[in-house]
Amino acid sequence: MFLHHKKVYLFKNILNMYPEELVEEVDEALEKSGTTLIVVNSICGCAAGACRPAVLASLEISDKTPDNLTTVFAGVEKEATERAREYMMPFPPSSPSIALFKDGKLVHMIERHHIEGHSPQMIASNLIEAYEEFC
Repeated sequence: MFLHHKKVYLFKNILNMYPEELVEEVDEALEKSGTTLIVVNSICGCAAGACRPAVLASLEISDKTPDNLTTVFAGVEKEATERAREYMMPFPPSSPSIALFKDGKLVHMIERHHIEGHSPQMIASNLIEAYEEFC
């Protein structure tokens, strides 16, 4: 699923995925100039209750937002998630998590332990500060 502020592009999550294409899509997303937000989504409660609402709120509230938005779904899009996590190193695999890239370089990371137990408003504030600095 790809999102863009004020515009929403939905690419269906297909259980019968084509790994090569999904991995290529991650590479293409990070080769774009400007800022790119990648959300590693998951089925856990903190993704549904905190991560996804926080990302949406941050995009609605902030005047500055990333140029490109994308997500991979851990447990469903395995190869794409692994590729995204390669770009997020040295941070260990974490889902959910949120990474902001500028011109393909990781500039801000929110790991699961920054999401779990935190309110969507706290996470959104963290993201908005990152948008203000890097977008």
